[in-house]
Amino acid sequence: TGPMSFECLGNLLRITLSAEYFEDKYLSLFLIDQSGTAWELDEAMAAQCGYTVTYSTWRSIEFCASALSCHSHLEKDMFTVTIQIKASHTPDMSNATTHLKSASCHYGPRSPRELICKSNYMEVSVRREVPQTIKDFVQDEPEDWTLLFPEAKAEEASIWQIVFHQPEEKRALLVSNAWSAGYGLNTTDSRVLLRVPYTAAQVQLVKDQGITFSVLRSSTFYKYQWVILMVDTSVGCPVDGVDYTNKTITWTVPKYIPPLSAGVTSFKDVLVEAGVDLRKLSAKEMASRKYVLLNELKAITMKIPIGAEGGYYKTFVSNGQLGVKYTINLFLEHQWEDNKWRLTKHTIIREIETPFEQAEVAITNNLNLSARLMNVTVGTFLPDVELVNLTIEGVVVAVPEAVQHSYLIHRTRYANGSRAYVIQVPLDAPSVKKEYMREDMRAYTLNVTLTFITYPSSETFVIPVIALAAVKDAVLPRARGFCEGRNLHLIITRGNVDQNWLPFISDWHLSQEAAQKFNYILRDNGTHLAISVPFLSPHVSYEVFHTSAIKASFYLTLKDGITLAQRRDFSVSCIFSPSELIQCLPNGTVIITAIKLVGGEDLDTSLLVLRDRQCKPSLVTEKTATFKFNVNTCGTSRKFNSTAMTYENEVLYFRPGDDTPIYQLKFLCSYAVKQTADVRYESKKTPPPSIKPGFGCLALSLKLFKEKSYSEPYQESEYPVIKYLKEALYFEVELLQPKDSRLDLNLDECWATNSQSQDSLPQWHILTHGCENNKDFYRTVFHKVNYSLRVKFPQHLKRFEVRMFTFVQGTSLLQE
Repeated sequence: TGPMSFECLGNLLRITLSAEYFEDKYLSLFLIDQSGTAWELDEAMAAQCGYTVTYSTWRSIEFCASALSCHSHLEKDMFTVTIQIKASHTPDMSNATTHLKSASCHYGPRSPRELICKSNYMEVSVRREVPQTIKDFVQDEPEDWTLLFPEAKAEEASIWQIVFHQPEEKRALLVSNAWSAGYGLNTTDSRVLLRVPYTAAQVQLVKDQGITFSVLRSSTFYKYQWVILMVDTSVGCPVDGVDYTNKTITWTVPKYIPPLSAGVTSFKDVLVEAGVDLRKLSAKEMASRKYVLLNELKAITMKIPIGAEGGYYKTFVSNGQLGVKYTINLFLEHQWEDNKWRLTKHTIIREIETPFEQAEVAITNNLNLSARLMNVTVGTFLPDVELVNLTIEGVVVAVPEAVQHSYLIHRTRYANGSRAYVIQVPLDAPSVKKEYMREDMRAYTLNVTLTFITYPSSETFVIPVIALAAVKDAVLPRARGFCEGRNLHLIITRGNVDQNWLPFISDWHLSQEAAQKFNYILRDNGTHLAISVPFLSPHVSYEVFHTSAIKASFYLTLKDGITLAQRRDFSVSCIFSPSELIQCLPNGTVIITAIKLVGGEDLDTSLLVLRDRQCKPSLVTEKTATFKFNVNTCGTSRKFNSTAMTYENEVLYFRPGDDTPIYQLKFLCSYAVKQTADVRYESKKTPPPSIKPGFGCLALSLKLFKEKSYSEPYQESEYPVIKYLKEALYFEVELLQPKDSRLDLNLDECWATNSQSQDSLPQWHILTHGCENNKDFYRTVFHKVNYSLRVKFPQHLKRFEVRMFTFVQGTSLLQE
């Protein structure tokens, strides 16, 4: 049938535009008159000329023309209407395609008076009755008409003027003025026609049997030869009378309303018929559809079940809510005889639309686990609904672009014309939220908002889609703990659920800044989380292990970064010797660290003392107390034997008012009375390189750094720096001036003294002739200097590492 098809329905012609062909296009409709001129159709012209344009079932467009429309071509018993459709994909109608359709229908016999009620106009056509005596009269001077009444046309038969009968007055309009006011007028050889828009100024609202009618009472005057004739062109159409109860539409139309029956004394029903979409239905067809047609004494009633065959549902949006209305285009024809008009045919074409009914949208999630796809079906929807975009994580994405966000969208059509949308999203898509549930379960959440549009009203509504899926694919983090030197190490291998889990020590978040505060080492490369803590740390707990060891434990918890829910607990425990708590320095200084054991949480470390209770800790933390004292003080006892001198003391804790200690940590230090050391000597056969002597001023600096990285030197305010025996000291010597890249800095001699004077004795050489001292048990270690932002000339720097030592004479420590 092509893009347009037509059918003849009595004295009406209907042309249907194909929904598939004209879908998503902008349309302009034109009427072609007999001269070939195109007239663009608008609402005012449609009501005046006898046209209607409606969107029928979903997107189909129907154009309907009356047999006596303005641009109809009448020839014998046929009328022809020609329309032109322009279709474009853009509102400015650029690159529009043009479609022409001409259709002809049979023009059947008509009753003396015919009334038609359409959605946008009322129409009355009456037969012209000319007395025989006037027909036989011969006019000698037809041009006399224009001399007496210039407003009257000179044709043999034409409408002259219309008189409107209103309660307060009568108003006459000439034909030209009536056209300007929106009325449509036409005459044929046998009929006079008046077409009235419902919005015309002279239309009145009249009630009959509780039903409201739009009524126009008028008389039309037309000229026949030299005689003026008048016909009654009153018309009335019901505007309400529809009720919705018990899922049923009830439409009531009074039979004989007073404006249409003025001067009538007797009535007789001739025919009552009804149908849908301008097609009459037989009694059997109406019964099969459960329609009811009642022809009562004063009114005709139709009852239609909502949703019955013949109607259709349309989508509507109210306050953002999706809903539907059932629409049915009913057709009622009532013919009666009376003593004035003989036969009157009243045809009412009424589109009835039920009230808005909110619709629920089904959302079904069918997880495709093997393909790891969220498979969500949204709908069903009527065919007048289309998905236009998605909102993904706050970003509006058009449907064609959704694939770039890993969204695949399919539209499913069903046999009844309805449709649904299937949205497929991989579980691993960035917009799918993943959350650990329990054991090996992960929860996947798809949260997307869909925006739809309805046609032809272009209303939009949104449907939020939240789809959940529980999948057994969780890989939990696992940990490995070990001890190295005086440190406890915990290495956590990340799983696939802990990307947003944070390390906590109890309720304390272990961030990089917090770790640095306590000299912890925290590294996280995304796949592994490594934590190292010293044996003596505030967050290490201690307990006695057998009788000669200490068990140190470090506990770490991973918590959800948003809810702070506890997810996984890890720990590492190491066994340490109690000797790790004490340092016996060669100069007779003892450094002892007492620890709070598990079970003694109420112990106040600041109240720990030595045997001499005046000796209190020099450094106190929540779990430790550190004492630093000389072996000849604080009540320290000593014992001699042939090879060693042993000093003994103990750390004690007393409850207030009680002389019995509840905490007791005994410790001792032994010093050898005689000690020999083998010194290895190795001669150097390679002669030192010769350097040509020169003279000049050099500016040098010597700095002590905190770490092997040489990133942070000790500041002046931090001296004196306290170091323990064998601890590493990191030195850097730099040539400050001159800045000459040709110069290389070489160290010849470097020595340590027991005082601030470089010439005091004793002395110990750290470097001799630019090399490490071979007499050192712990030899000096040189570190390579590389170019960096701070180091412009690596050859101007020398870095070396020395182990902490003290001066001893015999068995005595030398102090300044």
